[in-house]
Amino acid sequence: MTQDDRVLDHLTKWGSIEPLEAWNSLGVYRLAAVICRLRQQGHRITSTRHGVFNRWGDTVHVALYKMERE
Repeated sequence: MTQDDRVLDHLTKWGSIEPLEAWNSLGVYRLAAVICRLRQQGHRITSTRHGVFNRWGDTVHVALYKMERE
């Protein structure tokens, strides 16, 4: 199974993914690159900025990718 396959499977099952989740759960370090390839294949994936806390308790923003439901 490729990284693209793992991310697509996760999006299909759960609806969304963010970079740290992709790294910890799927071993995907460059999630944005995978999302770009999936979009080029015709998958409808949106992205928004999502606030999370870093290790020092500061709010930082990361991409949250969502699969559009048909």
